[in-house]
Amino acid sequence: MGVYSERYRRSITDPEGFWGDAAKALTWYEEPARVLDDTRAPFYRWFSDGSLNTCHNALDRHVAAGHGDRTALIHDSPVTGTRAAYSYAGLQRLTARFAGVLRGLGVGRGDRVVLYMPMIPEAVVAMLACARLGAVHSVVFGGFAPRELALRIDDARPKVVVSASCGIEGTRVIPYKPLLDQALLLARSVPDASVIVQRPELHAELSPRDLDWDDAMASAAPADCVPLAATDPLYILYTSGTTGRPKGVVRDNGGHAVALTWSMAHVYDIGPGDVWWAASDVGWVVGHSYIVYAPLLAGATTVLYEGKPVGTPDAGAFWRVIAEHGVKALLTAPTALRAIKKLDPHAELMAGHDLTRFRCLFLAGERLDPDTYDWARSVLGVPVIDNWWQTETGWPIAANPRGLEPMPVKPGSPTVPMPGYDLRILDAEGRERPAGEEGAIALRLPLPPGTLTTLWGDDDRYVDSYLSRFPGHYLTGDGGYRDEDGYVFVMGRMDDVINIAGHRLSTGAMEEVVAAHPDVAECAVIAVYDALKGEVPRAFVVLKATATRDAAELEAEILRSVRDRIGPIAALRDVTVVAALPKTRSGKILRASMRDIANGRDATPPATIDDPAVLETLRLALRKENRS
Repeated sequence: MGVYSERYRRSITDPEGFWGDAAKALTWYEEPARVLDDTRAPFYRWFSDGSLNTCHNALDRHVAAGHGDRTALIHDSPVTGTRAAYSYAGLQRLTARFAGVLRGLGVGRGDRVVLYMPMIPEAVVAMLACARLGAVHSVVFGGFAPRELALRIDDARPKVVVSASCGIEGTRVIPYKPLLDQALLLARSVPDASVIVQRPELHAELSPRDLDWDDAMASAAPADCVPLAATDPLYILYTSGTTGRPKGVVRDNGGHAVALTWSMAHVYDIGPGDVWWAASDVGWVVGHSYIVYAPLLAGATTVLYEGKPVGTPDAGAFWRVIAEHGVKALLTAPTALRAIKKLDPHAELMAGHDLTRFRCLFLAGERLDPDTYDWARSVLGVPVIDNWWQTETGWPIAANPRGLEPMPVKPGSPTVPMPGYDLRILDAEGRERPAGEEGAIALRLPLPPGTLTTLWGDDDRYVDSYLSRFPGHYLTGDGGYRDEDGYVFVMGRMDDVINIAGHRLSTGAMEEVVAAHPDVAECAVIAVYDALKGEVPRAFVVLKATATRDAAELEAEILRSVRDRIGPIAALRDVTVVAALPKTRSGKILRASMRDIANGRDATPPATIDDPAVLETLRLALRKENRS
């Protein structure tokens, strides 16, 4: 850990020097003299006297340096059967022209634009065009329910909404325009105009206040980049678990560009000309950070994929994309790997795909269980690297810095804290826990560049939500520990700890044991009420397509494994086989909703639920079970 230790130590003891050096990788209109501004702590700001433009750094500077012919974006859409590639110069021209469209609609610095888009190149163009003008974009996952979209429109108060006639989910065509129209009827704040991309799969009826994307682009004059303060907001992103009033994470321009540029080179080992694929959606933080901004800031080629890991057309889809486009590294969620493993456990669909240019698989978004890690490593034959972060942080809190100093992998750990993240494990009174003992994972302030600066329009809520539990620290909401080597182990959300007869046990540790069973594709362990012990664990499992054991044999083997690995105190008594686990669209298992249902409480699913029918099926099954 020589190089890593030195860089990490400097980032904590000399953050101004560390991040001041990192900022030199960007082009500034006014180079910052003040790196860290603590005059309004806990509202720390980075590069407060600097001026730059994120779009200029993502596109224009590469073109100016003579790299305009390099491929910037590959759009791969198995759901429409289309492929397209865009050079840096071509993407710059499209972005400048759409910035001209927005400028013609009165959009300027500080105005908000809501994007309600599928995974199409126009979504990337619209994000970058907002950044070009200094407008603040807020991307809402395409297909969100009208009420949830209306809540975000009311919170952001956009001048313009950009959308499309439809999105495509597997084999389903989802009309977006009727959803948008209904949201605008529900919203109190109505934008001045909507710009609609008409897709061949479904044309939308346009009203007088709607503009057709192609028509608007044809008549628009290109707009130049606007110099912005580094502290000006770049975007608002609403957290995936939001219920009720939205919680809008705010990211600034300067700190965001510096942190993401550093992370691409040092965490992911991706540089100019490398082909990079983040298999996510532009509606999630992974899409913002690692589909759009980070790879373009680095001068790399980014893959924009409109499809699923399975079903478009089969569980070999990811291998086809990697081979066809020469992908060097992939970032996706463990859920995607588990879906592939469930249908193709021996990776037979990998045959015939040339993966020789593929160097590394990165996983984030959901805890990486050791069984999924072992499977991916064995079938791919490349390093499988976990990294842990949140919507609020925007880039990894803990990772294996492949471009700085690759470290030995410990299954179950995302490795070590990244520079700037002063990670502490705290007990209930805020005291540091020793190595090997679990506690709340907190980050001592200031947070590094690229993390949230506040919540949109509500500084008090930002402090109450994240900074009040342990003064001087940001509370991640996750629990875990660090081992004697400094490796971080994230065991799950703090509310996923089970209290069994006074003993606090992690559901994450139990899930590791359950997931290791050869017939289990994925699982969730939740706490259910018990009159004697307070709480006891219950496991829900999804089986692999090749599973052979009957339910009784499977349950007996899993119970025995948990007893052997964790001990009798775990008190796991019930293993239920289900067809699917309820998840958000980003792949996170809805453990809190499952826990509510299992305990007989009403469970209001979050707006980000992927398939409400899965949760409803579980609800009906448990009600029937309770009645019997």
